[in-house]
Amino acid sequence: MALRLAFMGTPGFSVAPLAQLISAGHEIAAVYSQPPRPSGRGHAETKSAVHDFAEKNGIPVRTPKSLRNAEAQAAFAALELDAAVVVAYGLILPKPILEAPRLGCINIHASLLPRWRGAAPIQRAIMAGDDETGVMTMQMDEGLDTGPVLMAERIAITPDMTAGQLHDALSPLGADLIVRTIAALERGTITARPQAEDGTTYAAKISKDESRLDWSRPADELRNRIRGLAPAPGAWAEIKGERIKILKAALAEGSGTPGAVLDDRLTIACGDGALRLETLQRPGRGPMAASDLLRGFTVARGDRLP
Repeated sequence: MALRLAFMGTPGFSVAPLAQLISAGHEIAAVYSQPPRPSGRGHAETKSAVHDFAEKNGIPVRTPKSLRNAEAQAAFAALELDAAVVVAYGLILPKPILEAPRLGCINIHASLLPRWRGAAPIQRAIMAGDDETGVMTMQMDEGLDTGPVLMAERIAITPDMTAGQLHDALSPLGADLIVRTIAALERGTITARPQAEDGTTYAAKISKDESRLDWSRPADELRNRIRGLAPAPGAWAEIKGERIKILKAALAEGSGTPGAVLDDRLTIACGDGALRLETLQRPGRGPMAASDLLRGFTVARGDRLP
């Protein structure tokens, strides 16, 4: 049965679930997304990925800066929704919004709750060295990702997987899961399960300070950080006075003073162990293999990275 829905999302991760709901025949009464923001060198106003997709599919888009005022809440209630689907929207939903749809507001969250509640669950799972994550659909309440879980799917995090690769794997998984969740809610064949009381962790937004590599840290920790920040914002290190992104690295044999260059293949000593830098990106250029970088950019054994 087709339901009348609002979809609330902003980044590229949210596009696949919206597309899947449309394909399943549901009526999308309105899409809510973050307002256009300046982007690029020209600082032109740029619509979000969800905003752009919705407009191309003839769906009305709303971009309120807040949902806490009476006017925005009345406009939402006037949609007379069966449910709202929320995927990385970026605004807090107050109680009047949560309670307006007949079946409530359903969230897709990219972790196995209660692990990694919050803004950056994909990056945090990899940075922590987790070997498994997933997506969950959740009946939203007023807490931060605290609502009862409706459905879940798990996925392995392979040793070389980056945040970008995990993002691309979880988005279609979440799209399939939300369609099944909405169908089960309408049939009344789903039971919401409270989240476990133990194992709660919080996925804070990635800060600028976290992107710079600290060579005094263990090599495996730094490798996970590189994976978790690739491709964006990208971990970085200062090499010969340039701020260079490190997009891929491997654990390597060797030890020495943290930051010391151990050979002619960009193997760097860490606080414990060593990392061989494999894919890098100089300012204004595309990603390149370490061997290509070193052809015109000499980093010699015995040099030290700050």
